Amino acid sequence: MEKMINLKINGIAVSVPAGSTILDAARQAGIEIPTLCFMKDINEIGACRICVVEANEGKGFRQVTACVYPVTEGMEVLTNTDKIQKSRKTTLELILSVHDMSCLSCKRSTNCELQKLCRDYGVDQTAFGGTKPRHELDFSAAHLVRDNNKCILCRRCVAVCREQYVSVIGANDRGFDTKIGQAFNLPLNNTPCISCGQCTAVCPTGALTEKDDTQKVWDALADPTKHVVIQTAPSIRATIGECFGMPIGTNVEGKLVAGLRRIGFDKVFDTDFGADLTIVEEANELVERIKNGGTLPMITSCSPGWVKFCELYYPDLLGHLSSCKSPQQMTGAVVKTYYAEKMGIDPKDIFSVSIMPCTAKKFECGRENQSASGYPDVDVALTTREAARMLERLGVNFADLPDEEFDSPLGDDTGAAVIFGATGGVMEAAVRTANAWLNGAEQAIEVEAVRGTDAIKETTVNLAGTDIKLCVASGAKNAKIVMDKLAAGNPDGWGFIEIMCCPGGCVNGGGQPIQPQYIRDTVDLKAVRAKALYDQDKGMTLRMSHESPLIKKIYEEWYTDGFGGHKAHHDLHTSYVAREKYTK
Repeated sequence: MEKMINLKINGIAVSVPAGSTILDAARQAGIEIPTLCFMKDINEIGACRICVVEANEGKGFRQVTACVYPVTEGMEVLTNTDKIQKSRKTTLELILSVHDMSCLSCKRSTNCELQKLCRDYGVDQTAFGGTKPRHELDFSAAHLVRDNNKCILCRRCVAVCREQYVSVIGANDRGFDTKIGQAFNLPLNNTPCISCGQCTAVCPTGALTEKDDTQKVWDALADPTKHVVIQTAPSIRATIGECFGMPIGTNVEGKLVAGLRRIGFDKVFDTDFGADLTIVEEANELVERIKNGGTLPMITSCSPGWVKFCELYYPDLLGHLSSCKSPQQMTGAVVKTYYAEKMGIDPKDIFSVSIMPCTAKKFECGRENQSASGYPDVDVALTTREAARMLERLGVNFADLPDEEFDSPLGDDTGAAVIFGATGGVMEAAVRTANAWLNGAEQAIEVEAVRGTDAIKETTVNLAGTDIKLCVASGAKNAKIVMDKLAAGNPDGWGFIEIMCCPGGCVNGGGQPIQPQYIRDTVDLKAVRAKALYDQDKGMTLRMSHESPLIKKIYEEWYTDGFGGHKAHHDLHTSYVAREKYTK
């Protein structure tokens, strides 16, 4: 039986497992102790000193940091005494003494953890004067901007980058000169950063933000010569509502379409179409590899952060990647080829925008071999947060919008496409189609074993009499575990692997809505958001990508040489390159 520790917090009796911290115990008692640097299981360093409390273990009360201090039998804890409140206020004033307080124009204003604490503790200016360091902003990367003038040295970004294995950022210099950056102060784009953006999702202030491309979209919308279309990724319907105060995991697909129409886009398309297209091409590629002795295991290529990770860290294994473009790029390619011809529009006059959960999509837009029409498949990739800011700028009352449907012809989808946003979803979608093609199944197979938020999942399916072992991994740290095994000769015998760069898949992408760390610590965002996608899939009539009438139509009219044919390969497939980890 697990040993329990009894203590009191603000006079409330609490019993928690041995090894728990004061912060753990307080949360169990429904008491929120403020934090800034703390991230459960990832960054438990007690550095910011905001979580200080008074604890008495029989020798009188003294200040300790709640996030790392273990509870003891009979301990008494006080979390909000006058002494503690003054201590926290002083700490906040010290932080502000070197902080760029341009809150009015900051993207994180009203959703900044430092700002909220200052408001809670009545801090509107600092009592400490003196030198305020100035740092040059790093705009070098395609996906984010680092502004160390707003950094509070909490090291959350450092911890999550380490959790993603790449560890390209850390603390440089010492003392007053300490700043977060790259080794040798290299620009971020000269390092093996995989553009996942997880650092932007956990930063408590505006020190790390996605590179804002909304003005490019506003400019295109104002240009009468441009036909501006937008596509939305599968996971966005389950997340963007959070930006407007709606419960986590609310499916707002119809309101999202309505909101984008009100911004002024000429067409609102569904990236789910591209997901269905990806599946028929990817499933065909898997079947061909199985039948013809191709390179196995085949690994999915939908996640640009994962693709970049492989190019940087496992270039010798690039042959295992599917050559399929991501759903974003496939949709963009079809918009500027098939759709352009049907509508009689010159591809150069189409401005193609996407809303993605992923900051790496910004990098993907500029990759080579992503221009099926001769022009970029996608001109601008916006994060969920950028799209929300565009809606807010127009004063759209999102929650009260009516539900509207995506535009034809690229607005149809299947349940297989919807679940792309969750880890395991791409695998399940591909298996459904492969199972139908090879086993003659008429109903969508439910691959329960690849669902859920476990870091690495495995199962086996039988395709045409052959057992194929499947592996699903999410998060770059877990991608490394899988790839190390593959490099060692694939001792587990995997035949098909799905890898998503972000833990939990796209629902937890680096471009998704910012949630305070307390919510990230206490709510399984990955699971709650993913549930909305699986619920939608379950209620759909068509649940296999090859069943989509639009997919059938486009192969009848456009890709007439079939799945994986020459024309489809030109538009919908890509190539990869070995990348140097550091460049000058």
